[in-house]
Amino acid sequence: MTSDAAPALEPGRQIQTYDELSTEQVREVMDLLAAADRADGVHAVSEQGRLYLRHGRREGVRHFLLTLGPRLAGYAQLEETDPVEAPAAELVVHPDQRGRGHGRALGTALLAATGKRLRVWAHGGKPPARHLAQVLGLTLFRELRQLRRPLAPLDIPEPVLPEGVTIRTFVPGQDDAAWLAVNAAAFAHHPEQGALTQRDLDDRIAEPWFDPKGFFLAERDGELVGFHWTKVHAEERLGEVYVVGILPRAQGGGLGKALTATGLRHLAAQGLPTAMLYVDADNTAAVRVYEGLGFRTHEVDLMYRAES
Repeated sequence: MTSDAAPALEPGRQIQTYDELSTEQVREVMDLLAAADRADGVHAVSEQGRLYLRHGRREGVRHFLLTLGPRLAGYAQLEETDPVEAPAAELVVHPDQRGRGHGRALGTALLAATGKRLRVWAHGGKPPARHLAQVLGLTLFRELRQLRRPLAPLDIPEPVLPEGVTIRTFVPGQDDAAWLAVNAAAFAHHPEQGALTQRDLDDRIAEPWFDPKGFFLAERDGELVGFHWTKVHAEERLGEVYVVGILPRAQGGGLGKALTATGLRHLAAQGLPTAMLYVDADNTAAVRVYEGLGFRTHEVDLMYRAES
């Protein structure tokens, strides 16, 4: 979510909603996102949102385009796939169109579309976005931290696996179903990660950054019990602890720490200077593990919701 809380009406402003965007509309939105990324130093729309944007129609996902005549000035995405939680949204206004009420207009349209049952991300948690949330009557309820640490020197202990556990790398097409099952079990409490489907996995495998050599699986007696999927952001020369998941009955034995160390060593071996990861602030056990591995908070993403 980016800032734009001015209430003034804008002549010629229109907001149209789509279940699927044309190739040209996707290009225009991606150009807008690139301009916002450069101006703000943070992605206004998450990786999942960009996948929804670029990979065709998805059930439960809608796109809101705010235009001034022929020009795209703002974009919002609404996801209504969670059977329990309120719909989730992300929104952004082009940097040279801010201060004209477009953010408030998009936020108001999202509230109207959901009957004021809404969650909205403010990536980076910047003051203007927090102000817009206040103007829209939203309340803070979730904090997602981005942690970082240097990879050189990699001053962490050698990974020690629990007895009987071995590690290998992911094989696309062979390990899909087993991985999806463990991911769902490990993140049953998590509204985004735990709901990943085969299509979500396929979309990520199709991305240029995907590398199975950085996707580590832990097995015991032939059963998948945990994983560490790493990611490389080539342009930023940044390695990511993309996701670490442990089967609930295998938790508590040090497997998560060993898998994390395995992935960090893989990223460091590629000459990357820095590693990053995301973790919910209230996941104190995970925060403690990552801080013990040298990670420190770099920035925060905030989620707000309507209290209706």
